[in-house]
Amino acid sequence: MRSSRPPRRSRRRLALALGTSLALVVAACSTDDGPETAGTTTSAPPVVESLPTTVPPESTTTSPPPTADLAAVAVALDEVAVLRAPTAMATRSGSDDLYLTEQGGRVRRIQVTKELDEDERVKRVSYRLDRDYVLDISDDTEADGEQGLLGLAFSSDGRRLYVDWTDGDVVTHITGYEMNGDRADSSSATDLLSQQQPFTNHNGGQLVFGPDGYLYIGLGDGGSAGDPEGNGQNPATWLGSILRIDPDGAEGDATYGIPPTNPFVADPAGAAEVFLFGVRNPWRFSFDPLTDDLWVADVGQDAVEEITWLPAAEGGAGRGANLGWNRMEGNQVFSGTGEPPGHVGPILTYPHDGGACSITGGYVYRGDAVPALQGAYVYGDWCTGEVRALVAQDGRVIDDQPLGITVPQLTSFGVDADGELWALSQSGPVYRIVPQ
Repeated sequence: MRSSRPPRRSRRRLALALGTSLALVVAACSTDDGPETAGTTTSAPPVVESLPTTVPPESTTTSPPPTADLAAVAVALDEVAVLRAPTAMATRSGSDDLYLTEQGGRVRRIQVTKELDEDERVKRVSYRLDRDYVLDISDDTEADGEQGLLGLAFSSDGRRLYVDWTDGDVVTHITGYEMNGDRADSSSATDLLSQQQPFTNHNGGQLVFGPDGYLYIGLGDGGSAGDPEGNGQNPATWLGSILRIDPDGAEGDATYGIPPTNPFVADPAGAAEVFLFGVRNPWRFSFDPLTDDLWVADVGQDAVEEITWLPAAEGGAGRGANLGWNRMEGNQVFSGTGEPPGHVGPILTYPHDGGACSITGGYVYRGDAVPALQGAYVYGDWCTGEVRALVAQDGRVIDDQPLGITVPQLTSFGVDADGELWALSQSGPVYRIVPQ
């Protein structure tokens, strides 16, 4: 989901590969269902640079002081299941179960069962991968290179499932389904929006319902290398942007509504759906559930990976922000005359040293199992698989450390109903991140 090389077109089904600037190719698992196993790995850190962040003028920095103590964090990986190229994870209101996408076009469910003691406290949790599919659109999905089923999210009431996927004509679709029990009703499919991709890479794929109840959609710059169409700095196109729509606000023949506080609602310089722009391939973004701050990890071209922190603000964290691509790659000038007007710079960057090449964004940890990690932002790199955490205060990183665990081909993180972290490997394993 991150290639910086000009891609080739192919109809090769399930040749599952996540591209990077190093043209990485990954083989899919040979079976649909995997065993439940456990394991732990470790790795060494890349070089990281901390930067001051330019905060949008209307933003407010009201985040509580950090409490994380990264030096005291001790975690391990517990392998729960093996899927076929898992790409994203979500939870559903009213359930402890986990829902995951497989790049080939299927949504899977891990059933979570909690055994309580006599005081109604959880004494044991078990996990089982459901053999039945929640949704199967594999016949329509092109799972080649960076394409495929890339993201999912549930409406706040859990009654609708939304997925982000690409078809054989290199079109990105955001499709909604009514849930019928634990399954998506395929007959209820509604395409909210679709975007023709000029190339087969940089499809984005993240779907998140924000604290405002709106659906946020990550779209890359359209692909190839260097953003040849200039989409990143053009808010009039959806490409190179994070969109914000209201799936429940449709009127007439529309399939969605436009939030009235979107920055370009009354500005012809931008598309009404665009919430922020200047991204290359935002490979995972998330909201801090405590502060409503937005964290965006954007994959770099050949030199720099970046994380941008956008503090909570009226109208939404990051509203109208320009994250710089393709004028900027992280903290470096990439093209043109330098920083564009209103550029919101990254809070952290790291170079392609030691094998690092493609950031995988994560979450601010708000669980209870690892107190020393509380309030830290957890992220990683697809190429090294290293999982790291940073602690920020007043728009500046004050600590950044490896957590001593490695997830080969790290595609995504997830958060379960208890706020605990999970990690997904492109090669198949799905891990809990647990205290050691």
